[in-house]
Parts: sequence; C-alpha cells; structure tokens
Amino acid sequence: MTDQFENVEITSDDKLWALLAYVLAPLVPVIILLMEDKKNRPYIKAHNAQALVMGIVVFVLAVLIGWTVFLTCVPFLLWLVMVFWGVQAYQGKYVTIPVVSDWVKKQGWA
Repeated sequence: MTDQFENVEITSDDKLWALLAYVLAPLVPVIILLMEDKKNRPYIKAHNAQALVMGIVVFVLAVLIGWTVFLTCVPFLLWLVMVFWGVQAYQGKYVTIPVVSDWVKKQGWA
C-alpha cells in the first residue's frame, strides 16, 4: 500500500494527536472532533476516525462481557493493540485495521 500521506506535511503535533486518539479512545477522538484546527488535518482525521470506532467497540465489549472473569481480558488486550497502533501512528505510519479501515473510508470519515 502506498503511503497516502506522502504529499501531506505531517507535523509532530499531528503524530501526537494520532497517538492520543488511539490510547485514550473514545474520549480524545471526540475532543478532536470538537477542535476546528485538528479535525480537518488529513493525518489526524484518518487516524481519529479509526480510533473512535475502535474505542467504541472496546467500550461496548467491556460493558457486555466485563462482568465475566475470564473474558475481562479481551477488552484489555484490544486496548493494548490500540496502543500499538498509536505508536505506529506516532511514527508517521498509516494503520490499517481489518474491517474498520475500509468501513471508515466508505463512510467518508477518513
């Protein structure tokens, strides 16, 4: 996959917001959507949409299966994967999340 951000200047601020979006999802993605100067930056926009969807998925899973002792680790493990994606975003890479990336692009969110 070619880097879709090769013609866009990616600042260290963009990378930091992308990292925070994944690590502190779904709270930070919602905050980014309220910030006019951040929500329209292409790099932040692409990562933010994916982080928001994944944050909601992790939250819903935590609520639905959090009461079981054995399955409690599933949302935590998904969050650890999101931390990995955040580190990748901080390094200036585009993260492709199975199903989510394509769905977000079809919705026109990224």
